[in-house]
Amino acid sequence: MDMICQEKFFEIYGREPEGLAFCPQRVVPVGAHSDYGLGRITGLALDKGIHLAYRPKKNGVIELVSLQFDKRAQWHIAGVPEVKDGDWADYLRGATLGLSQRYKLSVGLCGVIEGSLPIGGLSSSAAVCIVFITALARVNNIRLSQEELIHIALFAERSYVGVNVGTTDQSCEVFSKKDQLLFVDTSNDSFELIPTSPNMKPYEIAIFFSGLERSLAGTSLNMRVDELRSAAYALKAYAGLEYGKFQETNTRQVPREIFEQYKDRLPDTWRRRAEHWYTEQGRVELAVKAWREGDIETYGKLSFESGRSSIVNWETGCPELKTLYDIMLHTDGIYGGRFSGAGFKGCCIALIDPSMREQVVQKVSDGYIREYPDLKDRYKAIICHSADGVSI
Repeated sequence: MDMICQEKFFEIYGREPEGLAFCPQRVVPVGAHSDYGLGRITGLALDKGIHLAYRPKKNGVIELVSLQFDKRAQWHIAGVPEVKDGDWADYLRGATLGLSQRYKLSVGLCGVIEGSLPIGGLSSSAAVCIVFITALARVNNIRLSQEELIHIALFAERSYVGVNVGTTDQSCEVFSKKDQLLFVDTSNDSFELIPTSPNMKPYEIAIFFSGLERSLAGTSLNMRVDELRSAAYALKAYAGLEYGKFQETNTRQVPREIFEQYKDRLPDTWRRRAEHWYTEQGRVELAVKAWREGDIETYGKLSFESGRSSIVNWETGCPELKTLYDIMLHTDGIYGGRFSGAGFKGCCIALIDPSMREQVVQKVSDGYIREYPDLKDRYKAIICHSADGVSI
């Protein structure tokens, strides 16, 4: 089926695109905010995400149009601005720079980007980076490994745009396989794909979009990451552990026993950030066990618990998303769920019983719109399924 981006490409350039790249977006039902401390996560790629219709440009120019944003972006592969412009294309400028630091680029591209899911909480920025990097590598005859793709996308977000993300989004969008749960240890990027047990009840992934879009660069994400790191740094000092540079400190270096022993000495904010991280690691362990055993109810319950900890201890979640979470918590047919991503705006995700899909969507939608009637035209409920990661 033709994508809108293909039609738009022909409308702009009068020719068909030569390539169509796709990167799925992701959900992390259990393991949220773990990667900042080099923890373990579980995730699934979705069958919806970011498409890029493109053609090579021999003159080395990158020219991109997004169906989600107004401004057309343009730069040269050899002249990426050193400072970000502050627009949607910054991620892709950073990706161009990251790829050019590893490989010689001689060909640019023109393209049209289309997202099939709303922006906010489903790692659209990572997916845009990855889909663009795969296309730019292809037109330059570069063969990237999965690990290279992840680290170039990370460079774009961290070093160029300046958002202290972990590796969760990129790992889910690259390593995932349909009908398998991805279990990643972000301390060394090792991963396991856990097949869905034949004994597991069927499930679908529901996306309940609040109607509020957001950019991580404009939230308190970086502050949360620094608070978690501060807790780890202080715990090392209290316990007499060796510690070096602050920016090289992470929670994974501090055993939970140390946290339990000294947590009452921490400032309350730091303690709660660490409380979320350590308890989330426990939930991940139980979630992996539940998935292996085909116990979707326990896995879902742990996702609800993860969402509650993100509200209480990580202190994220705007009023709209908290409302969605509370409605989901009391809706039959939902195994579990939480708000997705940083939770400042965006969406909630839920694992649902497919046989109760219509009732679930109706109850959640009616309850939310009753609370926020002004968002009726922007609110969306979308059903997704698990999918393979990006093809490179």
